[in-house]
This record gives sequence, structure tokens and C-alpha cells, in this order.
Amino acid sequence: MNTLQTLDRGLSALEIIARRRDGISIADLSEELGIHRAVTYRVVATLEAHGLATRGGTGAIRLGAGVMALAGRFRPQLRAIARPFLAKLAARTGATAFLSVAEGEDCVVILVEEPEAGVLRVGYRTGSRHPLSRGAAGIAILSGRPPRQDDPQAILRARADGYSVTRGQIQQGAMGVASPLRDMTGAAPRLEAAIGVVTIGDLHVAPAAEAVKAGAAELSDLLLDAPRGGG
Repeated sequence: MNTLQTLDRGLSALEIIARRRDGISIADLSEELGIHRAVTYRVVATLEAHGLATRGGTGAIRLGAGVMALAGRFRPQLRAIARPFLAKLAARTGATAFLSVAEGEDCVVILVEEPEAGVLRVGYRTGSRHPLSRGAAGIAILSGRPPRQDDPQAILRARADGYSVTRGQIQQGAMGVASPLRDMTGAAPRLEAAIGVVTIGDLHVAPAAEAVKAGAAELSDLLLDAPRGGG
């Protein structure tokens, strides 16, 4: 498939900028893109014009506020696509199914589906917010990031298993299982997300984890429009 070179460079630049939390210089960005600095200046200027990049007083290039606007506009579509997956997950596990995304250092619930059966309900609602370092969804999202030397054991285990399990971290007596979605935005800045289930009391971890991992993989494939494989 033929690609538009200028657009490809812009998207590649966004991906590189997104990985540099402290920003990146024109020189370093040029080197990573493999293009002349003059071309890099034009790429960055175009991104700035659309609010997707910004340069501070030191000249370091960072993501612009326009990225958050794009992410916000994507969320209604994400919820619409994810709803049937969560409904199926809730029915399969008998637990509350959820979709959460990362916002800064917080994990935010953007969609919840309750199982039809059952009386007990978990206080995990759309708009609920908690630190990424706590709860199954937050740990699952962190496990989807590149490894760091200071990663705690919970993240290391979730990365190895493909899912996280927590008990009582967000709500007393609650147990959650979550799995991260693969990068849904390709070369653009990542929208980090996870789906999972949570219930009061015990949850059979093995079948719940299998269902959550399968749902996350299937939803990721659909969002990426990728061929579906086994496993």
C-alpha cells in the first residue's frame, strides 16, 4: 500500500515525541526520523499549527493539548465499540465488567456493564478515578508500558501473565482482574486502556483471567483492524 510520506513523517514524529516525557530536541528528533533538520522543523511547525506539539522556552518539543482533544473525541467511539464486549464479559463471568483508560497518573473508568444475574453490586462506576498504581485496571495499564528497572512486583507479574489480579485495593472486599489493550492508535500518541471484571467476594481467577485476556485481545484486534489469530 502506498503511503503519503509527509503524513507518515508527522505521525512518526508524534510517536517519538510521545515517548519522551521530558521532551525532545529538533536535532534528536531529526536523527530518529532520519531526515534533515530543515524538514524536521517543517514537520514540527505543522504539528504545532494543529496543536499536536509545542516547544517550550528550552526548545524541547512535547505533545500539545490538541492530542487530548483528539483522545476525548475518540472515547465515544471506543465506548460504542467496547460495550458489546463488556456485556459478553459480564455475562460470562457473572461480575461487573469495565473499560478504563489512563489520564496522567490516574486510572479512569469510562464504561461499565453489569451482569444480569446477581444481587451484589460493586461501587465501580463510570467516572470512578484512582491512582494507576492501585487496582487491577491501573496495574494492567502499567504492565502494558515498556519495562522499567523500578517496576514493582505486581507490574512484573501482570506483564508476564498478561493480566493483573487485586483484592481490596479500591473497595473493601472487592476483587478485580484486568488485562491491557494493545496500542490502539498506531503511530499517534497512545491511548492506554484496560478491560476487566470486578466483584464483591471471591472470583474464580483462572476462568475470569482467560475471559478478560480473550476479550482484550479481541477488542484490540477490532480497534486495530488487524487479522485475528488464535490464542
